[in-house]
Amino acid sequence: MMNASLIIIVVVVVLILSLFVTFVPLGLWISSLAANVKVSIFNLIGMRLRRVVPAKIVIPLIKSTKAGMGLTVNQLEAHYLAGGNVDNVVNALIAAHRADIDLQFEKAAAIDLAGRDVLEAVKMSVNPRVIETPNVSAVAKDGIELLVKARVTVRANLERLVGGAGEATILARVGEGIVTTVGSSTSHKIVLENPDAISKTVLNKGLDAGTAFEILSIDIADVDVGRNIGAQLQTLQAEADKNIAQAKAEERRAMAVAKEQEMRAAVVEAEAEVPRAMAYALREGKLGIMDYYDMQNVIADTNMRSSISDAGNKNKNITTGGSDSKDKK
Repeated sequence: MMNASLIIIVVVVVLILSLFVTFVPLGLWISSLAANVKVSIFNLIGMRLRRVVPAKIVIPLIKSTKAGMGLTVNQLEAHYLAGGNVDNVVNALIAAHRADIDLQFEKAAAIDLAGRDVLEAVKMSVNPRVIETPNVSAVAKDGIELLVKARVTVRANLERLVGGAGEATILARVGEGIVTTVGSSTSHKIVLENPDAISKTVLNKGLDAGTAFEILSIDIADVDVGRNIGAQLQTLQAEADKNIAQAKAEERRAMAVAKEQEMRAAVVEAEAEVPRAMAYALREGKLGIMDYYDMQNVIADTNMRSSISDAGNKNKNITTGGSDSKDKK
């Protein structure tokens, strides 16, 4: 019985120790003691109860303490529970501290929770980035298109990183400034002679207002001559004017044809009234029967003369054609 009780006690003790070792990260506690970081066993147990991974709190806390920064467990744990990247925030704070950049933990945590890479932002503040714009098409007043490519050197502005516009806004504003500057030039040759005038004009517009970056310089990388937009527009305008003139001429022709048809219809209508008038004259005695026959003879004589004249013209044409063929032979 005593052996069985002893075995049960040993098993219970082993289970308790295994649960304790599993629930309490003794390795992290020993590491924190070695680094002179005050993290108690109860803090580690509390992290487990709050479903916080102790390693993601203790290791960044050790790094921050060694870097001489006074961060606390509560700060790091609160940021972790809010869904932030504690290790990345601590690395950014250490980098900012080494670069003598004033960056507080609350600001870094806000930047991280806003979805931006705070460590990358700190690196960009130390080492500015160069953004290259695509070819921007701009037309000078003489109608010549210029394709301008610029390189924009920007530095992250940590104060405006939360809520500030991104790189796409910078590129859009720079493109707008290039179009405005080239469009205000009287000739494209002036732009080709002094491309730095574009960068100076654009840089003085304060394009970084409301963005998360500070523009350090704008350099014109390339300027190419494109199409003659002015000549193309004039050609298109001339084509449009021609189409309009043709449409108006067609309209006038249609109106003339319609007018001619109306006049012919009026003549036919008037001719249709002649028999009625003659019948009325015969009934009223204003036109005699002999007068009617004389008028019919005149009409027949006129028709005969017309047919004889047409036959003569046909014979003349045939004769002329035959003589021409003989001459050719």
